Amino acid sequence: HVQLVESGGGTVQAGGSLRLSCAVSEYRSRNTCMGWFRQNPGKEREGVAGIYTVGGNPFYADSVKGRFIISRDNDKNTMYLQMNSLKPEDTAMYYCAATGIYCGGRWSSFTYWGQGTQVTVS
Repeated sequence: HVQLVESGGGTVQAGGSLRLSCAVSEYRSRNTCMGWFRQNPGKEREGVAGIYTVGGNPFYADSVKGRFIISRDNDKNTMYLQMNSLKPEDTAMYYCAATGIYCGGRWSSFTYWGQGTQVTVS
């Protein structure tokens, strides 16, 4: 059973940066992904960024391409989201997420979730 513990988040001005971190409780095998979602009240949870555990191939939502960078350190079982050039539209609850044994580069493959951390951009 995958456990996710995330940290980071906070309040920043537009144009600023934040880095989110997520620790994963177990080894993640090939074909699995980790990633980040975000959600606001009354809206669907949307995928922001994903990354393959093995190989490190990333994929992003169009809204964050060129601004956010996802990375991971497999030796530490830790995944990061570097958020740059933040916009007010990025304000949301951000969730660390992980797929089961198969990723496929699809948002729908993510089934495990962290507790969420609030990011507010003024």
